[in-house]
Amino acid sequence: MNPATCNTLLHVCRQSSRNCPPWVFRRESHWQTSLLTLRSTLPMRAEPRKKKKVDPKREQAVRERMKKKLKKLERIPPQLIPIEDFTRPAMLLDDTRGRVSPVVRRPPQLPVEEQERRALLMKKWALHKQQEHEAEIKSVESLLEAQREALQELRLESEELYNAAMRCDSELLPLEKRGPCHTPPIPQYSAPEGKYNDITKVYTQ
Repeated sequence: MNPATCNTLLHVCRQSSRNCPPWVFRRESHWQTSLLTLRSTLPMRAEPRKKKKVDPKREQAVRERMKKKLKKLERIPPQLIPIEDFTRPAMLLDDTRGRVSPVVRRPPQLPVEEQERRALLMKKWALHKQQEHEAEIKSVESLLEAQREALQELRLESEELYNAAMRCDSELLPLEKRGPCHTPPIPQYSAPEGKYNDITKVYTQ
């Protein structure tokens, strides 16, 4: 391509700013003389940042200041965090049973005959539970005595069988046991997640 054609092409590209390729403007840069030459930037003559000189007297003053602040903090006694679990709310100290609702709840007044019947029923129930507990203790004691006699007779017969009987059973644990429930379980029931408001107070020293 001759020089006249190159000049014409440069003139046309300068007229249209958007359609002009980026190498045209780079062609006129001060650090690139020709498109065929290697692109190289000017060397950056920057020097590293100098470290500030720290005054030892100033550092000593800062340390002394911090020591004084620490001594002042040590003189102040530590603030104890109150345990609100052991403080009874003022609402519960009232003689009335509650002030959540405007209507004051009062215990039902039972007649004398009903009070005596309930007291006699509680006595009978206590006597029944006592007899049940004593019978259970006697049955356990009799079973332990029978076990002790059986182990003595087994030891007289064979020492190996006695040692095998006295060995602990490793299959007893873990033990899973399910007792009776107040209500039968609902099949395929997923318990909902409860919502609550966290009102825990956070104390900062």
